[in-house]
Amino acid sequence: MALAVAVGIPLGTLMGRFRPVDEVFGLWVNVFVSAPLTAVVPVLMAILGFGQTTVITTVFLFAVWVIVLDTRAGIRSVNKSLIEMARSFGASRFEIYRKILLLAALPEILAGIRLGLIRGVKGVVIGQLLIAVIGLGELFELYSRNFLMAEFWALIITVFIFTFAVAEAVGFIEKRIEIYASSR
Repeated sequence: MALAVAVGIPLGTLMGRFRPVDEVFGLWVNVFVSAPLTAVVPVLMAILGFGQTTVITTVFLFAVWVIVLDTRAGIRSVNKSLIEMARSFGASRFEIYRKILLLAALPEILAGIRLGLIRGVKGVVIGQLLIAVIGLGELFELYSRNFLMAEFWALIITVFIFTFAVAEAVGFIEKRIEIYASSR
């Protein structure tokens, strides 16, 4: 997930600021957002083998694209007069990104991270279910194969609660920084 954030925010920022970058990557990002990524997991297993690398790649592929799109939307929604004002006061390019663009786009970036986290948990479960030799996938397989329905449902509820808690934690941070959205 950290890798998805580390790739998604810079790529979304570049796509939001520079039209050629958006034209090159925009199509691919939209393809991966709308594609059924569950079908890609068996291909990843053939390429990367059975193990954590496949699960990490699955989580990355499930999460990164929504982060890219939301960051792009946030960067594009920044008022151009803020950038012009920063330039007129002698702000460097780095300062414009750090103090204007990223802060003004922060609500959308956090929304992308929240949605990416939810999709990332989905990627973990799907990746481990298809591999079924590690982690949650192994537990789901064990419980369903042996008809241990109480344990199976407890595991499902635990995953739901974890996902909800993480999404709400990011949502709480989003609400705390709404001031940046109103200043745009």
